[in-house]
Amino acid sequence: MLAALRMIHPESVLFISLDSCRYDSASALQRQRRLATLAQIGPLHQALAPSHFTFGSHSAFWVGFTPGVAHSSKAWLNPKVGKLFRMAYAGSTGQDGKGFQLTGANIVEGFRRRGYATIGSGAVEWFNPATETGAQLGKWFEHFHFAGDTWSLQRQLNWIDARIQQTVAEQPLFVFLNVGETHVPYWHVGADWPRFPSPCRPFGGASCSAAESARRQQACLAWVDQQLASLVNQFLGATLLICADHGDCWGEDGLWEHGISHSATLTVPLWLRVRGEPVEDDGFRPSPSRIRSALAHLRRWRPTRS
Repeated sequence: MLAALRMIHPESVLFISLDSCRYDSASALQRQRRLATLAQIGPLHQALAPSHFTFGSHSAFWVGFTPGVAHSSKAWLNPKVGKLFRMAYAGSTGQDGKGFQLTGANIVEGFRRRGYATIGSGAVEWFNPATETGAQLGKWFEHFHFAGDTWSLQRQLNWIDARIQQTVAEQPLFVFLNVGETHVPYWHVGADWPRFPSPCRPFGGASCSAAESARRQQACLAWVDQQLASLVNQFLGATLLICADHGDCWGEDGLWEHGISHSATLTVPLWLRVRGEPVEDDGFRPSPSRIRSALAHLRRWRPTRS
């Protein structure tokens, strides 16, 4: 049971990665109005992840390359236009001015330098601090908790809530949560199906099923949405970035699971709210004629010799 809600500093940030969650799983539930918690944050965006596996994507997240809508001209929604979390000296500034300007090795250290309490919890093995590789993602937090398995959300939320309650009210927070229930084998506490065998396994096999994978992942995401209500509600006046780190292949082109570069592993859901305001796409897309004109101009262009 989570403690009573406390006031959250408006400059606080909640960053949640729904491990392996496909965009179509989220969009199906959104259409059915089964994501009451996540829908409060803002519109669901179809975004592209920076990698096709957990460590790669989170390493990119840690330096400001969060999932983006590649053809959007909106800063934050498209990190190429402007990053929500921008590390100093990390390339072009773009339209970053109103985002979070950070210094240090990564955004976690950057928030610590700005006086934030940094609280993180990971569910999947890439966050295991007992391994030299896993320790890299969590070691920057002032408080970090490795769940120990991929279906630990209730324990993770209780731990995060306890850490939040221990901070002083005036201190801004950077809270990160990696959710494992949407990762294979797509199972949550109290589910009406067995944990194994997984309906999605690398290289396929007789036990694999795209339909069953979709059913289970969607059921897990709906359950996760209910569990997140208390935490998300505390941050609605602050900044929330909720996304997947990658998706899974469910038989597309004969491929299964993740760790492979494919549109199914790279297309992810994204919800974004900055300082209490939902971030919506401006709808701008370059017209085909403008694209053709730009390409023709590039073909005619020749460098000037000095």
